[in-house]
Amino acid sequence: MNFYDRKGYAVAYTDDGEKIYLFDGSPVAYLRGDLVYSYRGYLLGRFGDGWIRDRNGACALFTEGASGGPVKPGRHIAPAKAVKRAAPLRSGPQIPPARHVDSCSWSDLSGEEFFFQ
Repeated sequence: MNFYDRKGYAVAYTDDGEKIYLFDGSPVAYLRGDLVYSYRGYLLGRFGDGWIRDRNGACALFTEGASGGPVKPGRHIAPAKAVKRAAPLRSGPQIPPARHVDSCSWSDLSGEEFFFQ
């Protein structure tokens, strides 16, 4: 499953529904239930209905089957996947704050900025 940014470029992907990689093979995040965490244990956002939303509920990335949210751009062809690097050890996950209401707007964070916030 590929994750696309607000301009329709493929930024990241998951092969197993858990670990998220950039196309250069860098492991950048993982899914724990519907929450998205960095390997440092920092809560980045959440995943649902095909959208990765930032901590404020705004849409940061989408999948092909995303529903709801803002108007999706046309998707560009995804780059070739590089060899995956080993995922680092996970730090204890941050306790999630109360959920924000889902927004129909795009996040201020660009695709890769989302993972490095």
